[in-house]
Amino acid sequence: MATALVIENDPADDLRRLGDWLTEGGLELTVLRPHAGDALPETLDGHAALIVLGGDQNAFPDAAGTPGAPWFPAVEGLLRKAVRHRVPTLGVCLGGQLLAQAHGGLIEPGAAGPEIGPGLVAKRDAADRDPLFKWVTLLPDVQQWHRDAITELPAGAVLLAASTRYPHQAFRIGDRAWGLQFHIECDAAMIADWVRADHAVLTGLGYDPEAVVRACAAALPDVEEVWQPFAVRFAALALGTLPDADIPDPGSARTLPLLGQ
Repeated sequence: MATALVIENDPADDLRRLGDWLTEGGLELTVLRPHAGDALPETLDGHAALIVLGGDQNAFPDAAGTPGAPWFPAVEGLLRKAVRHRVPTLGVCLGGQLLAQAHGGLIEPGAAGPEIGPGLVAKRDAADRDPLFKWVTLLPDVQQWHRDAITELPAGAVLLAASTRYPHQAFRIGDRAWGLQFHIECDAAMIADWVRADHAVLTGLGYDPEAVVRACAAALPDVEEVWQPFAVRFAALALGTLPDADIPDPGSARTLPLLGQ
C-alpha cells in the first residue's frame, strides 16, 4: 500500500479527522514529529505523498534570521523536492504557509488580525480546472485559526480560494501541491484544547471562548461534507487512481522558479 509522509509540527495539531479520511482513501500514513525529536528524511523516496500540518509557530524567521522551528528549513527543502518531483503534497495552515515560503512566497503577520472560528471561503475561477478543487462547493465551510498571512503567493502559483480579510486561502503550486490557509482536520476536542490554550488571547480579542467552541463544533458536519471527499481525492491522486482527465498536463503548468533542491 502507498504511504504518505506526514510532518506534525505541533502536538496540538495532529492529523485527527484528516487522517481518517486519508486512510479511508487507501493511504497508509507515516507520521514524523520533529517537535518530539524525530529526524526528517533528506528525500521523499518511498513515499507517495507529503502532508505538512499546522502549528503555533511562525512560518517566517525572526529578526535575527532564526526560523520559527529548527526543523523548518528541512521541511521547506522537502516541500521544494515534492514540487520538483511531482509528489502529491498538501500543506495545512502553517504547512500551507511553509509551502508558499519554500517557493518564494511571503508570509507576514496578518494585517487584518487573527482569524478564528468557522467561516466560508470563496472559490476562484481557476478552481474549476483544478483536479481537487473543481469538486469543492462554491463557498466551502472551513475552520480558521491563524494570525499570520500569506501576503504574496509564489510566482506561478494558482489561487484557488479567497476571502475578504485574507485573500490567499488556498492555492496550488505546479500540478499537484496544494496549500490551505485554513484547517480541515479539526474535531471538537482539538478546538476545545486550542480554546483552553488561547483563552486569555481570545478574551483579549473580544471573543467568547465557549461560543467559539460551540460554533466550531456546530460547523464540523459541514466541513466534513466538503473536505472528506477532497481528502479521498487527494489519496486517489497519490495512489494513481484519480482519472487521468482530472489531472493537469504538467507540460501546461506555469513554470516555477528553481529555489534549490
